[in-house]
Amino acid sequence: MRFPAGFISASFDPLKNPDAPTIGEATAGDGNVSVAFTAPANVGGSAITAYYAVANTGTTVSGASSPISVTGLTNDTPYTFQVWALNGYGPGPFSGASNSATPVATRAINNSGDVGGGYYTYFTMSSPGNATTFGSLLYDRSQFAGGVSSATRGVFAGGSGSGVSNMEYITILTNGNGTSFGSLSSSFFQFSGASNSTRGIWFLANQSSPTDLIQYITIASTGSSTSFGTSLGQNRGSGSGANSTRALCALGFLESPFGQTNTVQYVTIATTGNASDFGDLTTAERYKTAGFSSSTRVFFGAGGGGTGSAFNVIDYFTVATTGNATDFGDLNAGLNAPASTSSSVYGFVMGGYSSVTGAMTSSIQYITMSSSGNSSSWGSLSAAQYDNEACSSAHGGLQ
Repeated sequence: MRFPAGFISASFDPLKNPDAPTIGEATAGDGNVSVAFTAPANVGGSAITAYYAVANTGTTVSGASSPISVTGLTNDTPYTFQVWALNGYGPGPFSGASNSATPVATRAINNSGDVGGGYYTYFTMSSPGNATTFGSLLYDRSQFAGGVSSATRGVFAGGSGSGVSNMEYITILTNGNGTSFGSLSSSFFQFSGASNSTRGIWFLANQSSPTDLIQYITIASTGSSTSFGTSLGQNRGSGSGANSTRALCALGFLESPFGQTNTVQYVTIATTGNASDFGDLTTAERYKTAGFSSSTRVFFGAGGGGTGSAFNVIDYFTVATTGNATDFGDLNAGLNAPASTSSSVYGFVMGGYSSVTGAMTSSIQYITMSSSGNSSSWGSLSAAQYDNEACSSAHGGLQ
């Protein structure tokens, strides 16, 4: 007799084999699907030694418990799954079939910033290429509307347009419109956000009404932001990045004492409290800078004093230890007010005002974060823009 996945057992006894697991949700990732299930109440005549998730294509992966990650799948191809259990007497029957899940390459999401139009763009972060336009923003997010994200959801807040105390979210791996999330405590713009898989942290700013507030949200839910603590100063034009534990923020431009600063502050994401000094950038010319991260490093690149005045330096910090920045390399042009995000491998800087042309750019640049060196071209946004903001499904805070 032949059993699931071709298993053959001379000791097969259907009364001692486990019952079928109960299938749960299949959740797609980049080249993989996580298959959830509930263990059977009746494990048979001995303990279950393994579970097997089987794709409709025949791909089979074992695991000790739920969920099982089925890897090596083809992106943009739909899959369904069944699960069966094995004990010392042999395999049990298949569960029912899961929902259909379609793996998609990790994405970077960018909003349209000061050019208006109220749209999103995305590009995949596994191979170079141009961005694709999709969906609609609920509100005008010009003037650096901060973006945070989990692996599945991106949340944008603030901006200098109408209704910008409101937050909105999108499901990153789909192409839908923005959906209402909740509200910040007031209207803010020229600020930045960082996140891990659970929380989004906003380092807030408002040029017309200076503030030093830090607020946070729980990304998987909806609702208004909650007070986290205060920054080291009333600042604007900041940039931020995070690993799963700490969020770092380059302050940018201080209201008092008035002027640009090289100070970088940090908070521990899982707690609440005021920011602490982490260290200094190599230069203070970082108003409207770009921030992004790997699991071990946070990077800051670009920044300047206004349109046409911009810098190309990329600095990085090792997140586990406080201290000053190390020079990583240079962007291919000085940029003011670009967007930025990262995958687990690459850091991206997109759009901004170019010091070379004196105009907005549509370029997407990248670096390999584990090394050092200058940026290279990745592709182009759908239009030239600046004061835009980005997030992704695989940044340093999610690793």
